[in-house]
Amino acid sequence: MMNKPPKPPAAAIGQVSLVGAGPGDPDLLTLKAVKAIAAATVILVDDLVNEAVLAHASPSARIVYVGKRGGCASTPQAFIEKLMVSEAHKGENVVRLKGGDPLVFGRSGEEIEALQQAGIQVHVVNGITAALGALASLNTALTHRDHAHGVLMVTGHAKPGDPGTDWRALAHTARQAKLTLVVYMGVAAAQRIQDELLHRLAADTPVAIVQDATLPSQRQALCTLDCLHQTLTEERMASPCVLLIGDVLRGLASLGHTQEAVFARGHIRAM
Repeated sequence: MMNKPPKPPAAAIGQVSLVGAGPGDPDLLTLKAVKAIAAATVILVDDLVNEAVLAHASPSARIVYVGKRGGCASTPQAFIEKLMVSEAHKGENVVRLKGGDPLVFGRSGEEIEALQQAGIQVHVVNGITAALGALASLNTALTHRDHAHGVLMVTGHAKPGDPGTDWRALAHTARQAKLTLVVYMGVAAAQRIQDELLHRLAADTPVAIVQDATLPSQRQALCTLDCLHQTLTEERMASPCVLLIGDVLRGLASLGHTQEAVFARGHIRAM
């Protein structure tokens, strides 16, 4: 009796890494991110990722742009998840490359769930989130023993059908606990955010608006909470912006101004 030939080995399932590309400046990539990008055979790139980051990719890697930017047409999230699963099942080493940190408003929670349900190994490589890049460029901090005991990071962009953040409750908590508020994706809802926060926070609460944090195109404007929407409009600032709100900014020494000079007039011109 002849022995049956051995069955060919099943194709190995690949893996997916969710990699943070940082806030914009390619020099802020971590070494771990550089290694992950270099090892990838397929890279799915978000819209806010600096093209210079892709210099670390292998020449043979397939690069797929799956842009996602607030206020613009975006690749459906379900399609991105199916694409990651499909490529991993083909044995590819997939990198999902995201701006900032993948775990901060990067839809990574949904992607991790989808990948794990499909039996695919997933790794996360952290990146510098936009708020940290923005504050570093202003030479100030998110926390300060005299002004801010902690930080609240919140999105200004709610899921369709979701009422979104209770800004009054958030402002009350921030005031009582001395917290800095960091608002991502808040430009479109700035008027509502301002109006709601003013129910619990003082009108002269300092605000810093930072657009294109860490990039050569970065612009910033300093204002008080009651002038947030006006400042965004007059200075024609647009996404991607981070809104930084709280008394921690009273120590801001940026642009060579004293605290009083920065905030006395409601806002100063963007620089």
